[in-house]
Amino acid sequence: MNILIVYSHPSEKSYTFEILIQLKTALEQQDWNVEISDLYAMNFRSDMTEQEYEREGFAKTERPISIDVLMEHKKIENADCVIFLYPVWWSDCPAKLKGWFDRVYSVGYAYKHQPELRKMKSIKYGLVICTAGYSFELLTETGIAQSMQTIMLDDRLGKRFENKEMLILGGTLEIEKVRQQHKKQIEELTNKIKDYCA
Repeated sequence: MNILIVYSHPSEKSYTFEILIQLKTALEQQDWNVEISDLYAMNFRSDMTEQEYEREGFAKTERPISIDVLMEHKKIENADCVIFLYPVWWSDCPAKLKGWFDRVYSVGYAYKHQPELRKMKSIKYGLVICTAGYSFELLTETGIAQSMQTIMLDDRLGKRFENKEMLILGGTLEIEKVRQQHKKQIEELTNKIKDYCA
């Protein structure tokens, strides 16, 4: 099994980084191959250049794709499962990850496919994991959880993934009350991956 984690957080002192280590450990204990695109550590460029916009905005697919984007395409093509891990900032993902979607989901690859171009393969399982200060219950009550799920699952993952879901690890403002629960949820994910990717 090949797992790609697209990780977006600037600090190794964060709770999100703690979750990344737990997740990586749980996956490697299954003898799965784990590759991590750590967007901050890679200094992944989140904003498009003018040339990239002209390719995307006008669907000029004859223009070249940036090397860093092609590298991400290669990681996707090798993956059975892609996991997106990030903190909730203002009801969405960090700008680095939004920029990853903007640039990596290039025209002709992730949408508006043309026969002469490489098309993004259908991934068996897409998982979105995000840490949030507020509880899942409060995020649901206010409609924020549903909004995040619609954007991430229906739009950004869309039909590119055969199976997809979101896990919101909420309540981190009172971290000690949720730490063990979150750890159990992370450990249980390996069974879901087996179910969907076997």
